[in-house]
Amino acid sequence: MFMFAGMDAMRILRAATGWLELGLADEALVELDALPMDVRSRREVLELKLAAQMAGQSWNPASDTARLLCLKVADEPVFFLRAAFCLHETGDTLAACHWLLRGPKTLFEMAIFHYNLACYLWTLGESNRARSHLKQAIAMDESFLKAADEDRDLVGIGPLT
Repeated sequence: MFMFAGMDAMRILRAATGWLELGLADEALVELDALPMDVRSRREVLELKLAAQMAGQSWNPASDTARLLCLKVADEPVFFLRAAFCLHETGDTLAACHWLLRGPKTLFEMAIFHYNLACYLWTLGESNRARSHLKQAIAMDESFLKAADEDRDLVGIGPLT
């Protein structure tokens, strides 16, 4: 799972993972803060930190961690999805939209990209673009039709036919 030299680092990472699996995100973050700085900046640690921050709904720190992961691994679309989501949860939906659009081109092939973009655009009042992206998401994955009916970000978007 993790490739680190120090046994203390491995113990800390296992403990943090355990806390997170138990639903105790704050405890996981306390464990991760005990890691040496050079270990804390590793991708695997940042991913675990992001998961804990998102689980604890610490949206501002999570958006920082997610954006750092985007910079470290610019070809990984999931980090751009998470960064945008966290920014949206902070209330900065315009930044979420811009950040999502900065991601790798592989995002455009993902239904979740179009769905999330629809949510952000709808929130920003760009109804035509939002509907277009939502239709694209549903065309790619029909499960997004049900999701859209229940999503607080898409209230009022109406029928898509």
